Amino acid sequence: MLKSLTTIAAFRQGDYSVLQQNVWLEMIASAEEKIVNLDRIRSIGELLEANPVLDYVEETLEILESLSLSFWVKEILEEVLIWSEVAKGGTLKERLSWQKEEINLFVHNIGSAELYKKYGVNVETERTDVIYTLIATHGLVGQFLRGEVVYRENKPLTQLTIDKVLSPEELGHILVPLNRCIIAGVSSDLWLEVKLEVEHIIRYIAHDGDPQSVGIVDRLRKLRTAAISRGEPFESELDRITRNIDINDEFEVIDQHTLWFVEAALQEFTLEEFVKVFLIIYSNDHIEQIRHISFEPLMNTMYYDYKGMKKLNVYKKRIIEKYLQEVSLESIGNGIFPDNPHLTHHLTQNKDLPDTLIFTFEFSAAATKLIEFCIEAEKSSLYEKAVLMLFDLFDLRRDAYDRFHNEEEYLADMNQTSDYKKVLLDYIVGQRVLDIGPGGGVLLDLMEREMPHLEPLGIDISANVIEALERKKQLEGHRWEVIKGDALQLQEYVEAGSIDSVIFSSILHELYSYIPYNGHKFNHDTIAAALVSAYNVLAPGGRIIIRDGIMTEPEDQKRIIVFHEPDGMVWLRRYANEFSGRNISYEELSDREVMLPVNDAMEFLYTYTWGEEAYVHEIQEQFGYFTPSQYHSFIKDTLGENATILIDKHFLQKGYTEALEQRVTLLDEKGNPVPLPDSTCLYVIEKPHK
Repeated sequence: MLKSLTTIAAFRQGDYSVLQQNVWLEMIASAEEKIVNLDRIRSIGELLEANPVLDYVEETLEILESLSLSFWVKEILEEVLIWSEVAKGGTLKERLSWQKEEINLFVHNIGSAELYKKYGVNVETERTDVIYTLIATHGLVGQFLRGEVVYRENKPLTQLTIDKVLSPEELGHILVPLNRCIIAGVSSDLWLEVKLEVEHIIRYIAHDGDPQSVGIVDRLRKLRTAAISRGEPFESELDRITRNIDINDEFEVIDQHTLWFVEAALQEFTLEEFVKVFLIIYSNDHIEQIRHISFEPLMNTMYYDYKGMKKLNVYKKRIIEKYLQEVSLESIGNGIFPDNPHLTHHLTQNKDLPDTLIFTFEFSAAATKLIEFCIEAEKSSLYEKAVLMLFDLFDLRRDAYDRFHNEEEYLADMNQTSDYKKVLLDYIVGQRVLDIGPGGGVLLDLMEREMPHLEPLGIDISANVIEALERKKQLEGHRWEVIKGDALQLQEYVEAGSIDSVIFSSILHELYSYIPYNGHKFNHDTIAAALVSAYNVLAPGGRIIIRDGIMTEPEDQKRIIVFHEPDGMVWLRRYANEFSGRNISYEELSDREVMLPVNDAMEFLYTYTWGEEAYVHEIQEQFGYFTPSQYHSFIKDTLGENATILIDKHFLQKGYTEALEQRVTLLDEKGNPVPLPDSTCLYVIEKPHK
């Protein structure tokens, strides 16, 4: 076994005496600051208990141990690997001392090489020079492939062959296994994916070759690899951006810079926001003197631990997005930036490291505390109130479609409703179909697959939803279209009379619940405005198709809920106190029995069904807002007698009975078991031919 692996094993078993003889291990083991590329881990929480740098070094050494290499190559690589990450170690006091000695801890490969020379070399020899060079350049081949560095950063390696320290073959025999250890230490699958490219670049390095020059646009494309893999339409977005600025001119200086942690810090932002960040950086008066640009502080602030998983801090992301929206591509070039009391961009140069620039966004103390409050409130019913406070402070959109931390789960839930939505296809007429509030895009997919002659169009007020759908379209090659817009003002986005079918699939109750209309939410006028808006864009003979919640009639019926779970009554009390839609009245009959009006009982059970995770959102929504007869009359009163109601039916949505039967029993006023009442309605309204 490699000596270094034996040393690590002894340390892990509690033999701390090995630290005195192994400075590299002491540096890594004493790390008081967790420095790791967050793009490579799944959980932030695990960093609190683990030493990810030591774990990574051990993994690279184990890979080296498994390789069949000559003794001299393995010996050199072992020395390189044990020192390659030491710039991420040390106590805070030691790190401050190293910085004062001009050791560049922000550029970890260079900082590690400098620490090796200072603490790991007694007498400089040709061998130690090789190891120093390998440490200082380790990882650069992969970073070149990712667009983070330019090819010439690998020149010190080529110089070893020019100076005849190593032959090209010897250098190749060292670099291939070194990069295998470094990359496979992150992911063995990643190594298999890039192995041929890595070997190709190493041949150029060893033989003093020059690969085909990578243009600025190609480098930007590499830097956006992660975003593109999730569906970013890079080419079309870049084309739109280049109508306003000359990318090659504005990014000319990028070839002078190595970029550290840029992908992990900025991959969640749009290409335009990414470009704006770089334009801000390039507005720096001293940018020509800069070699390294680090996004490490920004990366560290963009993630947090949510239920054991690394989670993007969407609260910070939304605020940064708004900040960047307030400045145009052109105005950045003129040095005009947003005047925001709670957020600003920050460019820092350490006086001891004049060639390194640090970029991040800084939040005010008030904003930081509020964001911390929002994260903590995710665990309780305070969540919605916390988000509304965030909206107020930063003037963000005041609708609840932006579901922040559980947006992915919400869209995934929407995509599980395909069976329910498929029945709507039977009532579509014509060719152009407008899906209001498309969510995860399941209905758009169904229309495209089942009715290929259709031209599906989705419209949603949420930037989150539109961004997610655009990525989905790009990744999966769909032909449907989506636009960001207001369902109450459809004529602003599509021409009147140009749509054949408009579909409201489980969205009208959200408009009713979330959109203030004439000064207040839970307003039937909101439903009326949505129907009129849809009716106006319909072509003659076109249809409005509605699938949504329904109330039961007669409304004066009572129902008794018998809870099977001991906390059921606590749930009801909490719900009645916090439900936003209307007053919920109930009479407690025992510690597990309660009598309510039938529609109050069902409104509560719809939320009870979804559990704690959805609670903070469900108490903001009223699922049923009309009885069947009320709905019929409302449609006629709103759209006029000429509007024909072709389908008028209601039913119990499949799944509610199964979800609730283990949790409650429903009884009538006399104590007889009764089934759940109908939950869902289906209306098809036709606009008359002229």
